[in-house]
Formats: sequence, structure tokens, C-alpha cells
Amino acid sequence: MSEIHPTALIGEGVELGEGTTVGAYAVIEDGVKLGKGNRIWTRAFVGKGTTLGDENEVHMGAVIGHLPQDVSFDPATETFTRIGNRNVFREYSQVHRATQPGTATTIGDDNLFMALSHVAHDCKVGNRVILVNQASLPGHCEVGDRVLMSGFTGIHQFCRIGRLAMVSALSVSNKDLPPFFIFGGRPARAEGVNVVGLRRAGLGAEARQQLRDAFRLLYRSELTIPEAVEKIEQECSGPEVAELIAFVRASKRGIALGATVAADSLGGKAHERRRRGS
Repeated sequence: MSEIHPTALIGEGVELGEGTTVGAYAVIEDGVKLGKGNRIWTRAFVGKGTTLGDENEVHMGAVIGHLPQDVSFDPATETFTRIGNRNVFREYSQVHRATQPGTATTIGDDNLFMALSHVAHDCKVGNRVILVNQASLPGHCEVGDRVLMSGFTGIHQFCRIGRLAMVSALSVSNKDLPPFFIFGGRPARAEGVNVVGLRRAGLGAEARQQLRDAFRLLYRSELTIPEAVEKIEQECSGPEVAELIAFVRASKRGIALGATVAADSLGGKAHERRRRGS
């Protein structure tokens, strides 16, 4: 059976799975669907159009599935928030529902959203992602599996972060961040391969070396981005390299610059960028 505190406000047509608990003064709006074993803590909010899978935790003050922060959005529009299993939303974290009729903000499984982190409308977040305190995703962003966004980080609308990328604390980016690499700074630049993350994900020494070689060609050569991608195809191999190439080629905003190599756009000329006296 579900356990509901007598002060909680439960809307019409709400579905509560077996073993779900709802704390004091929590609010669950009309039509919300919760799977088994969820815990909605005191004063948490779950908005209309939200579906949660099993064993999620929505901590104190967290806001899930509320109206998007979009001045053009009509509150009467039917949109959704769809969340998988075993996600943890810590204190005052926020996830907003989508903006276009019939569409959804989506979150996968086993993610951790620390205190005050923010996922805006129309985002797509994969699995085993961590948003550290006050990390922020604006609208229409895509985040691959096992991404780590450190504290106070953010990216621009419509940007993507590739699988197993890491964004260092206080970093921001208005470009796509390719998979498997570490990014840092304002604006964020590619600093190296996420070796620790790759090891933890079970990628072997050969796969890690192939990605090191690909990183060198993409960010430490004087090749244009298309030339570098072609060279990577010729000299590097493996499914991770193929994933990297596909990500770069699909970029619409362009990829982040390198720490010592800059590229103004996907087809822009790469060149050495050395800072003197700064």
C-alpha cells in the first residue's frame, strides 16, 4: 500500500504505485502517475503531466514537472515530464515540463540531481548522469549517459553534452561538448580525455588510447575540424571513436574549442592559441 501523510494534497486521477510514500505538505497535481516504491518528501511538488517510474526520490522543496520558464508558453498546452527509475532529486532541484503540444521533457534512469540543480523544458537526459549543486540545463538540451556536470556549471539552449563527458566546476559553454572528454573554463574548452570516467565505465586500455589519439587530432593539430574528423576515421578505430565522429558531424552549434587549439565553427580553421601576458 501507499503511505500518504494527511496534510499532503493529492489531485484527481493520481496513480500511486505500491510502496510509494508521500510526505507532509507535498503537492501532487491531477493525473500524475507514480510507479512503485517512490518517495515524495515533505513539501515536494510533482506537477500535472508527470510520470515517474519506480524507486525515485523527490526531496524537500524539489519541483518536478512544473510549467516551463518560457514567456511564449500557454499554460493550457498539454505537455509532459517523463522520468524513469531510481532517480534522486535533492533539495530544491527543478525539472520543468516541455513546451510543444504532446511533447515531453525526458529523464532516464539512475540519475542524481543535487540541490538547486535545474533541468529546463524540452531537455533529454540519459542514464547515470550527475548534476552537482546548482548545475543548470536550459531548454532543449541533450545530455548523454554518465555525464558529470560539476557545481555551478551551465550550457546554452539547444546544446548537447556527449556520453561520459565531464564539465568542471564553474564552467559554461555555448557549444556542444563531445563525448569522453573533460571540459573546463568560461567558455569551456576541451582539456583532455576523461580517463577516470572511462575506466569506471569499463572501457579498456585500447579504447582509452584510441580516444587519446582522436583527441590529439581533434584538438592538438592544425587541421580544420572536418580534416581532423577524416584523419580520425583513417587512424583511429573502435565504437567509441565512431560515436565521437558521429557526434561532431551532427553538431549544429559547433563543438567547444580546445585548451590550446581554437575552432570557430564546425568548418572553421583550427589554429594555435597561446596567451601571452594573461
